[in-house]
Amino acid sequence: MRKEYDFTGAKRAHEVLHLAKLQSECSDKSLITIRVNNDTLAIFKARAEINGSSYQTLMNEVLRQFAQGLTLADVAKETIRHEPHHA
Repeated sequence: MRKEYDFTGAKRAHEVLHLAKLQSECSDKSLITIRVNNDTLAIFKARAEINGSSYQTLMNEVLRQFAQGLTLADVAKETIRHEPHHA
């Protein structure tokens, strides 16, 4: 075994078809590319920073809520319901 290996010519797993397929089968998430308005992205990044999470996670949560048919009012009610109440 060598002490060091040269990986400069190596391909990433997602670049090798059968490895990319295995990765996607083992994950419950898919890697996609979408175009988002800059102002929308800035809002998600700012909110994620406030919450201490990533903007991708926040976008995923919003998309899931939309897919489940939740309205903004539903989400607000649920958020208020789970917030700690200060006396």
